[in-house]
Amino acid sequence: MRILYRPVWDGVVESLRDIFVQGWPADKVIQRHIKLHRKWGSHDRKLYAESVYDMVRWWRKLLFASGVEWPSEDRWTSGESKVLGRVIESWCFIHDVKLDKQITPFGLDTDKTMRQWRSAELARAIAQSIPNWMDALGEEQLGERWQPLLTALNQTAPVFLRVNRLKTNAEQLLKDLRQDKVEARVVEGDCLQLAERANVFLARSFKLGHFEVQDRHSQRVALALQVQKGQRVIDACAGAGGKSLHLASLMENKGKIIALDIVEKKLEQLRERATRNGATCIEARVIESGKTIKRLKESAERVLLDVPCSGLGVLRRNPDSKWKLSAHEVSELTRIQGEILNSYSGMCKPGGIMVYATCSVLAGENERQVERFLAQNETRWRLDTQDTLPPTESGGDGFYIARLIKS
Repeated sequence: MRILYRPVWDGVVESLRDIFVQGWPADKVIQRHIKLHRKWGSHDRKLYAESVYDMVRWWRKLLFASGVEWPSEDRWTSGESKVLGRVIESWCFIHDVKLDKQITPFGLDTDKTMRQWRSAELARAIAQSIPNWMDALGEEQLGERWQPLLTALNQTAPVFLRVNRLKTNAEQLLKDLRQDKVEARVVEGDCLQLAERANVFLARSFKLGHFEVQDRHSQRVALALQVQKGQRVIDACAGAGGKSLHLASLMENKGKIIALDIVEKKLEQLRERATRNGATCIEARVIESGKTIKRLKESAERVLLDVPCSGLGVLRRNPDSKWKLSAHEVSELTRIQGEILNSYSGMCKPGGIMVYATCSVLAGENERQVERFLAQNETRWRLDTQDTLPPTESGGDGFYIARLIKS
């Protein structure tokens, strides 16, 4: 039986408070706590990370099973500690994790907790641990597809790596990873899947820039752009540059990739990653205004629009996002996506290719968005292919990828 010791319990309490009260990203919170507690053994680190992620993922269902409500803002100090304690104790009981003797139990009604947890009559939003608005929106846009998607989105995500062909190949990387006691296998092309979760950022091959951690379906976005060596390519919503780096690898550093984003800090991360990857063909530029886009009118053979989205296709990796997102924000993101499509598409040369991609499963951000764009631009653009990649397929995250060709 696994045991949750008092120092780890305290870390879990503090982490949940950081996530749900302070609003900090779960992955950053977990990274910070592991760095702060270097004396924890591998058992404690693994149990800590697993429990925090799982509690965040099943937060609503755990509250229901525990028979508690999350306190309103005026009752944080008086109510949150008790609620967090009950939730953690419930999670431990459900997952057969024993509490350290130094931890004072909260008097959990174990029979009722398990009965509530296993209840077959739960409303789907509680059973799948999502907000009511999200369940209603998914049902409206996806119908019968929504239930299996929800089930998949509540699973633990596999870890995929992308081989950086500027520095190595899949066969050599597998050997190098094995030296760091990391087992993996090739699943397609330059995509590897880890046999079990591991901190690959400590691996020598990562520090040398031989690979990036990138979801299997995410890797298909750059591939859909069908880049060729020597081309001029624009990654218009580059962020920290995962797909720009993939494009550089595909182009063998021959050509030009202009990576654009409205956030300079993300581009700084891209520059650091490009240096590690040996990707010398990438130029990062901040979008200061609409003039930045206008100056690049019809200047690229390829344009990638990996647009801001709800992220509902990657809830397995970012379970806390479902508690921070709102229906209004999804509506606003959908509006922004339409504006980006209409404005940024002008950077593509006639005869060129543009890829529109999201990590969402919602039709409103995907197929319907592209349909609206084509209806408004039927004489200038045509749809070549579109792929809806659900998280139920091949272990990858939920993605949508549409390839369009400019007349």
